[in-house]
Amino acid sequence: MKIFGLKYFGIFFLIIGFFSFFNIIYSYYFNLLNNLNNYILTFGITFIIGLYLIIFKKYKFEKISLYERILIVLIGYLILPAVITIPYYLNIDNIGLIDCYFEAISGFTSTGFTIFNDLAQLDQTLILWRSSSQWIGGLYFLFSILLLIDLFDENLKRSLTNYISLNSSEIFKQVFKIIVIYFLMTVLIFILLKLVNLRSYDAYNYSLSIISSGGFLPNDSFDITFDSDISKIILSITMLFSFFSLFFIFNLIFFKKKNINYLSEDIHILVYLLIVIALSFIFFNYDNNFFNVLVSISSSVSNIGISLEKIPKNLVFVFLLLVIIGGSFFSTSSGLRVIKVITLIKFSINNLLSHSKPNQIYSNKLSLNKTSANISDINKYFFAIIIFIISLFLISVLLTISSLEFETAFKLGILTIMNTVNSEMYDLANIDFYSFNLFSKISLIIFMIIGRIELLSVIILLKKFLFKN
Repeated sequence: MKIFGLKYFGIFFLIIGFFSFFNIIYSYYFNLLNNLNNYILTFGITFIIGLYLIIFKKYKFEKISLYERILIVLIGYLILPAVITIPYYLNIDNIGLIDCYFEAISGFTSTGFTIFNDLAQLDQTLILWRSSSQWIGGLYFLFSILLLIDLFDENLKRSLTNYISLNSSEIFKQVFKIIVIYFLMTVLIFILLKLVNLRSYDAYNYSLSIISSGGFLPNDSFDITFDSDISKIILSITMLFSFFSLFFIFNLIFFKKKNINYLSEDIHILVYLLIVIALSFIFFNYDNNFFNVLVSISSSVSNIGISLEKIPKNLVFVFLLLVIIGGSFFSTSSGLRVIKVITLIKFSINNLLSHSKPNQIYSNKLSLNKTSANISDINKYFFAIIIFIISLFLISVLLTISSLEFETAFKLGILTIMNTVNSEMYDLANIDFYSFNLFSKISLIIFMIIGRIELLSVIILLKKFLFKN
């Protein structure tokens, strides 16, 4: 592996080490010393390895092929959760290594599946560790988008930068922006949650989970924590932070009229969100539960998945559809992405109209900017849907083989690929992942990772290594 990959991993080893050190400080401050040595061990391992990978050899910027970048991202999703596994394995008795790795992968991919049925039995420091793993994984995902930007079409790249291919200085600029904005948005979510009288411990855990589109909760009293209407509204707003592009607020502040491309995607998804909320208010506003539905809408579109218990059971399909569509191109949410779906719908309508009125010329240009989706972009979008269908079929079959009912396997397959936690609004709240057999857990681990890197990346790697010219 080239030195770039080692430096890349070194950065995240140090980030994991930082959160290990935070847990050490927290343990000392609140006199939670039972598992202190485990965090000291994790800190020592991650700090030494991270420091060594960064300084052992000077790195000169060089062009890295797309295959190498995909491989780097994939390896990171395998080895970094292995380090996150250490406190789980050492802190909890009678729990297997695969279970611990499953929990670590679930956190690092911001999925939120958990083997723990009773959070009250977990040490507070371990709750912090679960939340931290999501925050680190969300940052890793954003960095991965930057590395794999050549997989995406030109119009989506323009939502990030004017450069089609990022050089070293542009990468440094974007990485710095990502870290600063991601951190500041986390702080802002924390402040907003404190406004509804959450204690600092809960607000901290929720902020790490929400900004990363994760589904881990710090306690089992979610409905009690957010029981007032104002708290539900603020919770819904904070969850939308991971629905829009990470750069949305930044681009609003530094907006220039000539660079409308920077705002185009987020304006489209804002319109989409307002339409969804309006339709929900008109058709599903009964029994005075609209704010519960609003929380579920925000949670689904941002691929977080957490929900209150009092949710209409007839909306399961709607929420799953919102999960599949997903959010912005450069957000921590998953999904097919709103802008792709809108472009495909417009392309399909234009093609139907062109057959009914062949002399009329129809444009695939998005209404808010001057760029048009060319045929290669359209093909990529259709291919993304085909890949999603293939992925969903595979994981559904694998889970069905593992003795799950087909409906449960199908819904759980959607949530796995879209990295969304199982909850009451999908009628999957009572799933016991701890009781799953080894085959099921490994299948879920594989597809949680695929949900983050997309099956397209795996296909490109297979083509490279299995069909060499």
